[in-house]
Amino acid sequence: MEVTRVFDLLDWLVEKHPKSDALAGKINGEWIRYSTNDYYKLAHLLSYGLCEIGLKSGDKVITISNNRPEWNFMDMALAMTGIIHVPIYPTLSTENYQFIFKHSDAKVILISGPQLYKRIRIALEKNETPIKIYTIDPIESIPSVSEILQLGIENRTKNEPIINARKESIQPDDFFSLIYTSGTTGDPKGVMLSHRNIVTNFISHSKVQVMTSKDRVLSFLPLCHIYERSMNYHFQYLGISIYYAENLGSIGANLAEIHANGFCSVPRIIEMMYDKLYAAGKDLSPLKKQIYFIAFKHALKFDHVGKKLWYRMWHRLFDRLVYSKWRDMLGGNRMTVISGSSAIQERMIRLFSAAGICIYEGYGMSETSPVIAVNNPHDGLIKIGTVGPILEGVEIKFADDGEILTRGPQVMLGYYKDPEYTAKVVDKDGWFHTGDVGQMIDGTYLKITDRKKEIFKLSAGKYIAPQLIENKFRESNFIEQIMVVGENEKFASALIIPNFNHLHFWASKYKLHYRDNNALINLPEVRLRIQKEIDNLNKSLAPHEQIKRFRLLTEEWNPQNGFLSPTLKLKRNVLLKKYQPIINDIYNHNPQSSALFKNGFKQIDLSSIQFGLKQFHFTEIIDNQTKKIKKRIKKQKEKINKQDRPEEEK
Repeated sequence: MEVTRVFDLLDWLVEKHPKSDALAGKINGEWIRYSTNDYYKLAHLLSYGLCEIGLKSGDKVITISNNRPEWNFMDMALAMTGIIHVPIYPTLSTENYQFIFKHSDAKVILISGPQLYKRIRIALEKNETPIKIYTIDPIESIPSVSEILQLGIENRTKNEPIINARKESIQPDDFFSLIYTSGTTGDPKGVMLSHRNIVTNFISHSKVQVMTSKDRVLSFLPLCHIYERSMNYHFQYLGISIYYAENLGSIGANLAEIHANGFCSVPRIIEMMYDKLYAAGKDLSPLKKQIYFIAFKHALKFDHVGKKLWYRMWHRLFDRLVYSKWRDMLGGNRMTVISGSSAIQERMIRLFSAAGICIYEGYGMSETSPVIAVNNPHDGLIKIGTVGPILEGVEIKFADDGEILTRGPQVMLGYYKDPEYTAKVVDKDGWFHTGDVGQMIDGTYLKITDRKKEIFKLSAGKYIAPQLIENKFRESNFIEQIMVVGENEKFASALIIPNFNHLHFWASKYKLHYRDNNALINLPEVRLRIQKEIDNLNKSLAPHEQIKRFRLLTEEWNPQNGFLSPTLKLKRNVLLKKYQPIINDIYNHNPQSSALFKNGFKQIDLSSIQFGLKQFHFTEIIDNQTKKIKKRIKKQKEKINKQDRPEEEK
């Protein structure tokens, strides 16, 4: 048989990959597994129930749920019924929920449980058109998805022919799903995807996979996002068992429990894992600590090809002593890890790949269903620092300014209710303008250099690509999060949130005293140490790209406080608005001093000059104190430069 529509996967699984654990989720500490036949049967029964409650082909149904097997039952049931599936994040703001509820024209919302119902309730009350709610986990006075299932069981004989007829009528180019992009500015846009868009894409990227139907993966990225959703279909197409993590905090434990062979991730998750591995070495005895960090440093030089014999010999030793212990923590197996959504630091790829947890970076977006390029372990086409070869069936070319354009069966049908904006991004020849800037390496591998719309100019006319610089600076153990600023200014600067775990360790080593993180970042010694990191990292940048000034912050940026998108990308406009006073201070844009300069010296009170003269002796005292402080800082700086070096070199 052939898979041309998403729901064809059900017949494909039954025929090609029958197994007892096609899908699994954890309830009350126990893994509940669903066989291939369970999956097929439950999805069809739900489709009969959806038909019974009056939903028709072309209707919109929203799902808001955590990752769980039931998500798939609903997804396939909606697809077979010809209903447009609108999956959205469980973490959106009330305003975004309200916008999507109205904009999508949804008739029904299927949610996971009580907590989520509380979250969306205000948006529901504000919606002009009533929307019917069904819930997976029971909520008093709210109808449940199990009631739809029961209706399907009771009316199977009546509705099965109707669903079969609908399935026959559905064509590959028909509208299948409406995906709202998380976006970093403004209202989300609804991306219309067809069966062909998604099916051709997941079949193509399944061909670069080295896992088989004998393997198991853990899923924890939101299924409402096209990246995890497409990989979810990809795994089903290959017959790989999918286990859904309890939550983000249980990833490590769940990987170990199921002895996973792989997972999909975003760079932020991998960075957190990296930090934990680095921190683990600090608590070892002196000899073990030395071996640990030599192995750590050795892993950072890893590559898939071209390593000499001496490197491979040492690697085998370090694998026995260190890397195998890392794998044991995650279930003991060598793993395939796909990283997407944003750029990942090369050191992360090298370290984990050296340990047999091989990370393969890919690239795509919602509008392209999503994959455009991905590193290909199946054929050995891998180059660290790139997003890999162009996917089979996908065309790309570069505009004069370096923007990546793509064409092929993966390009969306358009933006829902927005033909004007669709025409702006998809030209008359069918080329989708990605907004990303890139280049080909060795004629085979695509490298993304930045987001076109995020590139800005300094006042001297030089271009700054902030993502490229930010990714470089996050290589420092001292820097957790960073945003480069400086549009229309003389030089680039940065807002930095330190890695406080590492900074606390460093401060204790130098016996620095502080009350809290706010006090810590204001210590002269800390500022000097961060400045040293910046000076070292600046050496690899062009002069105009170098960070000249910075400010340290303590507030974490995350999706909950609105500073990151659900896919963990910086919401630059939100951050710029929040920290505008600090940015003004960096560039000496003080409104009061500007007004004073603009109005000349007429506003200066002569009495203040006289007062200044009378108090001159106090100024002398302050100057003397300042000199003493500068001497202390100079001595501390000399001490830091003499003693401080990366932990792994010790």
